[in-house]
Amino acid sequence: MTDYMEGTGIQYHLHIKKGDVGRYVILPGDPKRVPLIAEHLDDARPVADSREFVTYTGYLEGEKVSVTSTGIGGPSASIAMEELFKCGADTFVRMGTCGGIALPVMGGDVVVATGAVRMEGTSREYAPIEFPAVADFNVAFALRNACEKLGYRYHMGVVQCKDSFYGQHEPEIMPVSYELLEKWEAWKRLGVLASEMESAALFTVASHLGARAGSCFFVVGNQEREKAGMDNPKFHDTSAAIKVAVEGVRQIILQDRS
Repeated sequence: MTDYMEGTGIQYHLHIKKGDVGRYVILPGDPKRVPLIAEHLDDARPVADSREFVTYTGYLEGEKVSVTSTGIGGPSASIAMEELFKCGADTFVRMGTCGGIALPVMGGDVVVATGAVRMEGTSREYAPIEFPAVADFNVAFALRNACEKLGYRYHMGVVQCKDSFYGQHEPEIMPVSYELLEKWEAWKRLGVLASEMESAALFTVASHLGARAGSCFFVVGNQEREKAGMDNPKFHDTSAAIKVAVEGVRQIILQDRS
C-alpha cells in the first residue's frame, strides 16, 4: 500500500500512531459524543481530530482505553477500525443509536447486538455475502451484563444494517421501493430487533482482522410501534448506552486479566 504519510507512522485518516491508543476502543458515531464518553475514563486527553474522526485516550481499571468517533455508516467505521488496529487496538465496542423494529423494543431501551443483517455495502468488500456478521461472544455478553448491572431495560439479538437512513424511513418513495419494503417485512418476521448503520461492517472487518467487536445501542423510537397504533415514546439522551459501553469495556478488561 502507498504510504501517503511518508514514513511518519501516522495513520492517514485518523492521524494517530502507535502508542496513541489503547487495546480497548469505544466507537461512537458522533464526534461530539467522544468527550462525553471520555469523562468516564481516568486522565483522558484528546489525541487527534481529523475529519469525522476524533480520538481521546484515558484509563479504565488502569488499562489504556480510547474513544474514537467514526461518523455515519460502514465505510468510515471500517476505516477507523482498520487504522486503530494498525496502532495496537484489538477490542472494539460500538456505541450509538438505533430505531426499533420488533414491537417489544421501545424508545429508551438498550439493544445489544449479537449479529447484524448485512444490507449495506462495506462488508461485501471484505467477505462474501454468505459470511455472517456476528459479534464476539464475550464482548456481547459483557455488554449484556453491563445492562443488567446498571438496571437498564435491554434486548439482545440481531440488528439490521443499511446505508440509507431515508431508505428506511421513506422506502415507498425510492425507485427500489419493492425491494426495501419486502426485505423490511422479512426482518420483522425474523425477529430483527432494530435498525442501525455500522455493526455489519464492524463485525465483518473484525473477523477479517482477528479482532473482537460488539455493539450496544440506545433506542430513539420504533416506527413499527407507531404504525401499529402502540405507544411510541421517543428519547434522545444517549447516556444509558454510553454507560453500558464503558461498563462493558470494564468487564472485558477484568475478564482478560483473569
